[in-house]
Amino acid sequence: MNTEALLRDLRGQLRDGGLHGCLLVRDLHTGDELGIDPDTQLPSASLVKVPLALATVERIRRGELDGATMLDVPPGRITTPGPTGLSRFRHPARIAIDDLLYLSTCVSDGTSADALFDLTPPARVAEILHELGLRGITVRHGMRELSETPVERFDAAQAHLAHALAIDAGTGGRGHRVPQLDTTRANTGSARAYVELLQALWTPSAIHPEVALRVRDLMAHNVLRHRLAPDFSSDATTWSSKTGTLLNLRHEIGIVEHSDGQAFAIAVLTESLVPANSQPGAEALMAQVARTLRDHLRQL
Repeated sequence: MNTEALLRDLRGQLRDGGLHGCLLVRDLHTGDELGIDPDTQLPSASLVKVPLALATVERIRRGELDGATMLDVPPGRITTPGPTGLSRFRHPARIAIDDLLYLSTCVSDGTSADALFDLTPPARVAEILHELGLRGITVRHGMRELSETPVERFDAAQAHLAHALAIDAGTGGRGHRVPQLDTTRANTGSARAYVELLQALWTPSAIHPEVALRVRDLMAHNVLRHRLAPDFSSDATTWSSKTGTLLNLRHEIGIVEHSDGQAFAIAVLTESLVPANSQPGAEALMAQVARTLRDHLRQL
């Protein structure tokens, strides 16, 4: 199948599966890439924790922060399904900045991320991205806002109502009645912008090598591996990644490195058009489409 026909077929698969998908797969060695709507801006959800980790580690390198510094972090006390780590703690915890980095990036703990945002506010994270030549990722707020969506106002049996609102309350210009989904107010990024970030972390760039190595190590230890990992993990590959989930948004970005030396940056940002909280079929479809793009690119 030629490339044009393949992309047309994959768009149809996404549509039939109830997904609007924005994807980009890039060969890190040749620069060749394939994508579907890769420049569309979407709310980043927890993907923003990668820029946060980058900015935090860069400030540690500069001597502005000390990774061993202990912080007193109040408990998140969140009881709704989804949040992890300190977000579910009932009592205060005393924890080092280095360990907050692990919890924020590898466990996707929003409370840990907010403790890091308290040290490096969103505007400072955005400033550091720009200093490093990274464009297209907007950082406007921390993670507390993401735990205050309509889904927290319904009981579990009514979660579909929050998803229906997320699907139906948007505007043609990507505004939204739910502020966390409004691209003029939320943290945002495109598949291309996140692939650029991944490339800067995995290949020589303005990011200091020690900083890039630390962020790569964090992404390699991501414990959330239900989305793209099944299609990109094997004895002959490694998969380093970060997921993002918010209402009807399901995202993942990552690098697959093959034992033959090939490496591909992959960004999959999706909006579900199905008002349901649990959608394992959508997770599998995301991975299937991303792997098909990678396989086609690998054969070119």
